[in-house]
Amino acid sequence: MSTPAPPPALHPDVVSFAALLGTWRGEGRGEYPTIDSFGYDEEVTFGHVGKPFLAYGQRTWRQPDRFPLHAESGYVRLIDGVRAEMVLAHPTGITEVSEGSWDGLVLHLRSSTIGRSASAKEVTALERRFELDGDVLRYSVAMAAVGQPLTHHLAAELRRVV
Repeated sequence: MSTPAPPPALHPDVVSFAALLGTWRGEGRGEYPTIDSFGYDEEVTFGHVGKPFLAYGQRTWRQPDRFPLHAESGYVRLIDGVRAEMVLAHPTGITEVSEGSWDGLVLHLRSSTIGRSASAKEVTALERRFELDGDVLRYSVAMAAVGQPLTHHLAAELRRVV
């Protein structure tokens, strides 16, 4: 029986992202002018394979029955130590390229490109903010969609899973 390989070393280009690595779970609240407000449970994972990016995965469930709501996956890169890029795919037919900054505690991103399939809802802009406070990760998402201007949509507080 062979011994499992040790995890790869973190690539030097993403060392400053190291505090984000791991799995985070918690609760959030969603709202938008075109829908009823709702509560949700969430899990976010930041991982790495030794390359100059982090892998990102997110999924949510409706409270209280744990019915699956949303998921997204993609990658986060750090450019020149402070500029950040995030590329995401959503199962609703949306792709998102966002750019912004990382200062070691706050990852702030705004969409530069939104792609959508023929059946996807109209989404014209997204803005995300992740704020790290020890073992707590707070985030918010604003969205411009279905004729609405950029408006607050989601906020959650997640705790690191040990």
